[in-house]
Amino acid sequence: MVRYNLASLLEFSVTRYPERTAIVFDGTRLSYAQLDAAANQVANLLVSTGIRNGDKVALSMPNLPYFPVIYYGILKAGATVVPLNVMLKAREIAYHLDDSDTKAYFAFEGTPESPIGNAARQAVADAPGLDLFIVDPTADLPWDAQPPTFDTVRTDEDDTAVLLYTSGTTGRPKGAEMRHRNMRDNALVSGELLGVTAGRPDTCLCVLPLFHSFGQTVVQNVCLGSAGTLVMLPRFNAATALHLMFKEQVTSFAGVPTMYGALLGALGDSVDVTALAANLRVAVAGGSALPREIHRLFKERFGITILEGYGLSETAPAAAFSVPGQEPRVGSIGVPIPGVEMKLINDDWSDAKDGPDTIGEIAIKGHNIMKGYYKRPQATAEAIRDGWFRSGDLARKDADGFYYIVDRSKDVIIRGGFNVYPREIEELLMEHPAVSLVAVIGVPHESYGEEIKAVVVKNTNDPTTEAELRAWAKDHLAAYKYPRIVEYVDALPMTSTGKILKRNIG
Repeated sequence: MVRYNLASLLEFSVTRYPERTAIVFDGTRLSYAQLDAAANQVANLLVSTGIRNGDKVALSMPNLPYFPVIYYGILKAGATVVPLNVMLKAREIAYHLDDSDTKAYFAFEGTPESPIGNAARQAVADAPGLDLFIVDPTADLPWDAQPPTFDTVRTDEDDTAVLLYTSGTTGRPKGAEMRHRNMRDNALVSGELLGVTAGRPDTCLCVLPLFHSFGQTVVQNVCLGSAGTLVMLPRFNAATALHLMFKEQVTSFAGVPTMYGALLGALGDSVDVTALAANLRVAVAGGSALPREIHRLFKERFGITILEGYGLSETAPAAAFSVPGQEPRVGSIGVPIPGVEMKLINDDWSDAKDGPDTIGEIAIKGHNIMKGYYKRPQATAEAIRDGWFRSGDLARKDADGFYYIVDRSKDVIIRGGFNVYPREIEELLMEHPAVSLVAVIGVPHESYGEEIKAVVVKNTNDPTTEAELRAWAKDHLAAYKYPRIVEYVDALPMTSTGKILKRNIG
């Protein structure tokens, strides 16, 4: 076993429990020995094509067994995983591949409704020297001919294991370099907080997208690192999720608030949840604030309280969590996890005045903090100082040290648990000839928390309708990003210095 490689989480389980079920998908069961053998084949394929320590290998894959197979295969080869959102379009994929200096790319062939493979082919058309591996379940897999054994390449714990793309209000997505120790230690600590042990393995329902750090760490790496069973669902559907929870006797569930609301809605009033409640041991929520009513109803129906946590891609992601063994404080993100410090700061990085009513920006320090933003030293310097990472989230802290998010200093929209960054959408819309000026904002939405709205000053005499502009944006942006609402206005409110006053836009 290679101590510092993130793949050691899988290798721990393989060594001790090779015949235990690692993955369940669509009636098929994959043992730890089989999962490891397939990951070894991927590693052999990459090394045979010239991939070396630190090279970037991208991955576009829904929640299918191929994701962990390729993910750990890349790590075994000593390379860096670049997980991409499966909803990205060709131009977005091309940007990520170029910005990350990716040398190889695995993409799922997809379906007519989600043609990931077609987008991948378009994205790499002008990328000479980049190997594209299309994963098609109806054909031979790219690694089928490779040997099932491989000696994991030795890496240092400070080497970059995963490049997680995130955005801000300052421009296009940027890659957060996550060290092996960032991801490894965050998974280990998360597992301890959730009471996960290899001796009493959990069965984890995987509905969170694995291209996101929440799904990677709290679901995939925690579950497979403790010899648990990962039950995979490629696309969240509440009725299907409930069926799998019952059929596979799921003990652990993690999701965003909208998923919990959908689960409760699918239950209705007549469904007997006795068997589900008897099996379910822990439920975790993150991504955005969980409504108090969902807290109440879930405990009423399932008999357990949803535990809330807090984190960001740059923090691997867990930074704060409910205190184990204590009843969670509804509305609180909890306290810093072991090995992590948190404090509130002012805009100038000075410590905010201590007190239960003081509001400041959350700053985080510990084993979970990224190395920095890939090839962006200025952005890194702005985000990290003396080991402290500023989150962009405003919070207060009570007398017992529990934190409560009150607002976001970053101009970010959270739609259904996904972070959407207005600047990226605004820059795209400005490319359309109909658009003279635009402001993208979030507006309240009953199901998604926030919906995306583009308020547009149109160029004179352009015939494009609001519906046509919306359709154009849909063709150029991932499904969770494009504005469902487009409104034409004569002018946007401005400050005296020419900045758009978004708070005055409804």
